[in-house]
Amino acid sequence: MYADRITSLPPYLFAAIDRAKENAIKNGVDVIDLGVGDPDMPTPPHIIDALHRSAQNPERHRYPSYTGMLSFREAASGWYKKTFNVSLDPASEVLALIGSKEGLAHIPLAFLNPGDIALVPDPAYPVYKIGTIFAGGVPHIMPLSAENGFLPDLDAIPDDVAGRARLIFLNYPNNPTAAVADPSFFREVVDFAHEHDIIVVHDNPYSEMTFDGYRAPSLLSTPGAMEVGIEMHSLSKTYNMTGWRIGFALGNAEILSGLGKIKTNIDSGAFEAVQEAGITALTGPQDCIADMRRVYTKRRALLLRGLHALGIDAAAPKATFYVWAPVPDGYTSISFADELLDKRGIVATPGVGFGEYGEGYVRFSMTSSTDRIQEAVERMHEL
Repeated sequence: MYADRITSLPPYLFAAIDRAKENAIKNGVDVIDLGVGDPDMPTPPHIIDALHRSAQNPERHRYPSYTGMLSFREAASGWYKKTFNVSLDPASEVLALIGSKEGLAHIPLAFLNPGDIALVPDPAYPVYKIGTIFAGGVPHIMPLSAENGFLPDLDAIPDDVAGRARLIFLNYPNNPTAAVADPSFFREVVDFAHEHDIIVVHDNPYSEMTFDGYRAPSLLSTPGAMEVGIEMHSLSKTYNMTGWRIGFALGNAEILSGLGKIKTNIDSGAFEAVQEAGITALTGPQDCIADMRRVYTKRRALLLRGLHALGIDAAAPKATFYVWAPVPDGYTSISFADELLDKRGIVATPGVGFGEYGEGYVRFSMTSSTDRIQEAVERMHEL
């Protein structure tokens, strides 16, 4: 009944977790969800107010621009200049997205012919691999290991594979490992992309979710990156706007034009009232980001203390709202996640769900309230 591209896909990780959680709730379990990375804190009020005002304007009820309102793209380019000191032309080097996931899923359609290779990290956000498969491309897995700081070893990619690759997906700060990359790594990536004529797609939604004074760099700050790459950013994590579905891609104009050609044939753009709310987020007070960091810093300390007390040697992340924790001896990632849910009503994400090299880890998300994280830690101590 289904097309081959559907039947070849594994079940989507987060949908499977949702079903397991729903079954537990139906059975009367008080579930604490430390699984899917969906911020529990509300969108700041000044952004909501901007949406309310804009939605009352009848001009916003019509079809939007495919590329996004110029004012939204100006706000995005201005935010990048202020945040990363990267200068971008809002008319040609910024493209509005219906959330960054949409752009990540669609870009392989613009640049991969059937059989072309995309270099995909593992463990990773599943959309990189799934989007490649949907486009008829072949994912070549780049293992991310603790020994290499959860960075891909570009030297380990065979020359014939690098010669056939059209895209490389990267994501730092990283989901699920919470690893970070420094500018020297991005210089290596840009040199590799120039050498092999590869497009770099850097997924960067966690750049503002950082701790202990760490500041995440942008790929686009790297000399030569604008010639070979784009970066995708989302307002979802920075401003607690996951349900609003608004983001943007920035970088090389020709690459963005290719993505834009796909979008004009698939979607009709982002609701302009949401774009205007996004303008308010990007140009308005940024105190909400500092407030968010303080909350996650407290939760991080609480969760790590609890895990360390159990003998789980989880590293303190410099960024993201995830803790990537090795499973105790005698468990697989799935069996440990199952035990947490079945015996203690705690949802954690098994690392193998992000790829075979995620085996041996579970991902805990800090997107439940501090009180609930405290309760989860107490429950884990009873295992």
